[in-house]
Amino acid sequence: MARSQESFGKKEREKKRLKKKKEKQQKKEERKASGKSSNLEDMLVYVDEYGRLTDTPPDPANKTEIDAESIVIGIPKKEEEDELPSEFHGKVAFFNNSKGYGFIREQETGEKYFVHINGLLDDVEENDKVVFELEKGPRGMNAVRVKRV
Repeated sequence: MARSQESFGKKEREKKRLKKKKEKQQKKEERKASGKSSNLEDMLVYVDEYGRLTDTPPDPANKTEIDAESIVIGIPKKEEEDELPSEFHGKVAFFNNSKGYGFIREQETGEKYFVHINGLLDDVEENDKVVFELEKGPRGMNAVRVKRV
């Protein structure tokens, strides 16, 4: 004689499934009975002028018009005044030919700038007066295109 195809585990799973279905149906009926309407107006949230969320719509009297043409998207163009001078005058404070680097002290500000042998256009030695340009390097500003005066 053959055994029934329904095992104890199958019966328990079916009971749980039916129980969940019944609970879901009861919750649905309770929501309908409570009278809460789920229309769009109840779900809307507004943002006030301080960035806080509120359920009251903004006052149309406080509305300000913004000209879309006046909004600048991107990086503003540099003014001519913002640019640094392209050539600086200075004096070689230190230069080591064997290692290939040195420092140049600018005349006006007195700041020192690193210079590598690849940035030289002429051979330089200590205390030579030079004209150079500045370029941003990984550790700060570097003197490049260095010419002896």
